[in-house]
Amino acid sequence: MLVFFDSSAFVKRYINESGTDQVLDWCDKATEIGLASIILPEIISAFCRLRRESKISEAQYRQLKSLLLTDIEDASLCDLAPTISALENNTLRAMDAIHIASAIIMKADIFISADKRQCEAAVQTGLRVESLF
Repeated sequence: MLVFFDSSAFVKRYINESGTDQVLDWCDKATEIGLASIILPEIISAFCRLRRESKISEAQYRQLKSLLLTDIEDASLCDLAPTISALENNTLRAMDAIHIASAIIMKADIFISADKRQCEAAVQTGLRVESLF
């Protein structure tokens, strides 16, 4: 089963917060993990913010970054996605539309997000959605 994660969901694989158990369960169920190519800078940015706010140490930052880089080696990344229709038909931010379009292009069996507006838009496109809120 191809399980597609947006950044708000996949980051929970590394940072223990509400929804982490669900993400780990879906990772276990997946035969393939799908991610938009923007996920790396988005999650690294989240790690950097946590480091700046002293919520994680420099050593923890390096460990999380290493785990992420290792995990995405085996993931399927969608480099380009037609996001125009997702943007035109919904009140989405550009990055949210890229995640949805990437999941559609990759023919994801399930789309997982912690963003309510993005989940609603994904349902409208016909994606099967698992929300983490």
